[in-house]
Amino acid sequence: MRSIWRTLDRGLWRDIALVCLAVGVVGLSYGATAVSAGFPPWFPVLMGALVLAASSEFLFIGIIAGGGSPIAALLAGLLVNARHLPFGLAVPDVLGRGWRRALGIHLMNDETVVFALAQQGMRRQRVTYWACGLGILVCWPTGALLGAAVGAVMRDTDAFGLDAMFPAVILALVIPALRDAGVRRAALLGAALALLSVPFLPAGIPVLAALAGLAALGRSTDSTTGATAKGDAA
Repeated sequence: MRSIWRTLDRGLWRDIALVCLAVGVVGLSYGATAVSAGFPPWFPVLMGALVLAASSEFLFIGIIAGGGSPIAALLAGLLVNARHLPFGLAVPDVLGRGWRRALGIHLMNDETVVFALAQQGMRRQRVTYWACGLGILVCWPTGALLGAAVGAVMRDTDAFGLDAMFPAVILALVIPALRDAGVRRAALLGAALALLSVPFLPAGIPVLAALAGLAALGRSTDSTTGATAKGDAA
C-alpha cells in the first residue's frame, strides 16, 4: 500500500482530492434537484452508484421531471455517454483484466481518463486512474445522499450555485498547463467547438464534438509533420 501511495507525488494526490471534492459538491446539487423534482431520496443515491455519470443522470432526471418518458430519458443518457467510446479505446491497458477490468470500466469518466493519460508510465497511469475513479465512486453517491437530505427542506436548489464549483476547480487545475502554447491553442479550439455546438446539441455532446475536433486536428498535424519530414529527407 505504501508503494502505491509513493507512486504519485503529493501534488497529484492533491489535484485528485480536489476533483473528487468538487464532484461531491455537485452531487449535493444533484441529490437536492432530484428530490425537489419528486424523486424519492434513495433514487439519486442508487443512480449515482450504479450509473456514475453526472451529465446523463442530470439529463435523465430533467427529462422525467419535465414529463418525458423513461425510454427517452434512457436514450438521451446513452447519447450523452457516447463519449466513453473513445475513452475506452484510449485506456484499455490501464483497466487491467478480469473483474478489475469490469470495475475499471464502471469507474471510467472524464476525470479518471484525463488524469490517467496525463501520466508517464503504465504504473502511474493505473494508480492515478484507480485513485481518481474510486474517489469519485465514494464522493458522488455520498454527495447525492447529502443533497437528497438538503432537497427535502430546501426547494430552491440553485440558490447556492453548487454546480459552479466543479468547473471552477477544473479551471484552476488547467491554468498552469496553459503556459504551453500548444496546450493553449488546443484548449481554445476545444472551447470554441464546444460553445458553438451548445445551442444545437444535447448536454454532454458538445464535449464529444470538441474531442473529435481536437483529434482531427492532431491527425492533420501529424500528417503535415510526416510529410515535411519526408520532404526534408528527400
